[in-house]
Amino acid sequence: MAKKENRLSMELAEQQPKRKSGGFRKFFTWFVIPIMFVVAVLLVVATLMNTNVFDLGKKAFESLPFVPSEEQQAKDAVVNNDSKLVNLQAEIKEKEAEISQLQKKLDTTATEKEKLLTEKEQLQFEIEKLNREQNDSKRDFNDILITFDKMSPKAAAPVLIKMSDAEALRILTNLKPDKLAAILEKMSPENAAKYTEMMAKQ
Repeated sequence: MAKKENRLSMELAEQQPKRKSGGFRKFFTWFVIPIMFVVAVLLVVATLMNTNVFDLGKKAFESLPFVPSEEQQAKDAVVNNDSKLVNLQAEIKEKEAEISQLQKKLDTTATEKEKLLTEKEQLQFEIEKLNREQNDSKRDFNDILITFDKMSPKAAAPVLIKMSDAEALRILTNLKPDKLAAILEKMSPENAAKYTEMMAKQ
């Protein structure tokens, strides 16, 4: 019994692949080979008649409603290129506007920088001038002090009285104490009191 079952299963297994391969073989024999033969005959006939089958196939392919023709593709490409060109030109204009604004800012900054440099130079010149004048006035004042220091108290007292109070006070405050005392002794009591009071307020 087991042997019969094994034989039956083996026979079934052998029959099934034969059926499958037989169906494919029939399809290949009845459809594919005849179509290939017809195509080969048509190509030979077309060659004998000086007809380019590939051009005809291309034209037939282009005549299909869903396939765009070369002319349509070229038009689409031109339209796409035109739109890209317009977009690029707009971007160029924007960049040029930005560049011009930046250039204006640079020009303004450069002008302001030049103005500030000029003002700085003028201020430095004025400072140097004031320093020179101050040094000159110090030198002149020192010369005056030396002169008063060399003068006798009797000669210096009348000169100080004739000067302005500010100048006389400046000289008196810079004299040595013993020289100051000697000059004040040679002044009238009123003038000596006046200058002493002024020096005390400083």
